[in-house]
Amino acid sequence: MQRILLLGGTTEASLLVRALADAGLDAVYSLAGRTEEPARQPLPLRVGGFGGVSGLQAYLQTEAISHVIDATHPFASGMSLNAVHACARTGVALLALERPAWVAGEGDRWTRAGSGAKAAAALPLAATRVFLAIGRQTLEDFAIAPQHHYLLRLVDPPKTGLPLARVEVVLGRGPFQVEDDVDLMRRHGTQIVVCKNSGGTGARAKLDAARELGLEVIMIDRPAVPERPSVATLPEVMIWLHGTARGV
Repeated sequence: MQRILLLGGTTEASLLVRALADAGLDAVYSLAGRTEEPARQPLPLRVGGFGGVSGLQAYLQTEAISHVIDATHPFASGMSLNAVHACARTGVALLALERPAWVAGEGDRWTRAGSGAKAAAALPLAATRVFLAIGRQTLEDFAIAPQHHYLLRLVDPPKTGLPLARVEVVLGRGPFQVEDDVDLMRRHGTQIVVCKNSGGTGARAKLDAARELGLEVIMIDRPAVPERPSVATLPEVMIWLHGTARGV
């Protein structure tokens, strides 16, 4: 009997929640809990971490999970790694729903960086106005460059002080529109955009806006995760679930 654990937190995961609910499948939607007020979902919702590989393994066994779908953010590598190991130990079927990475096109001015720290090191020495579109989890990487004026866009207002000397926060929840991001960058005098290669469409507007404005983008590469079965679209996920349910 199928019982699905969907590891989410992305636009694609939210769409998949609806597809699973509409199909009448027994599933639980899990969120890390970084957003204060997650949107209402048509499936049972679990919020918070599992306690590493052993905790996730115990959850899979206790809840009789047969399938795990990893639709977490491409930079949630810790959760993805735990899912690979926990599923291997328990024999639970695992599939990743992975957004294709963004690729630079004509008119883009991208500099690739292997990490947040390397992105910070790639910033100019002179004070620059930087749109730091990386969320709030790795802001410490940029504390080494306090001379810059940073613009952050966050979903929730920060509850504690930020590790940046000169920073302005705007609140917003994607998907974003190109014209709005062009206006945002113009109003704040943005000179460089720093972002993670998240892929997808919901957060791509900043890249198109940067191209329109002729701005440099420092693109942080995705962290490596172990090899695992993966697909790029929701229909492929549903085909996989149907096939594994029949033992294909």
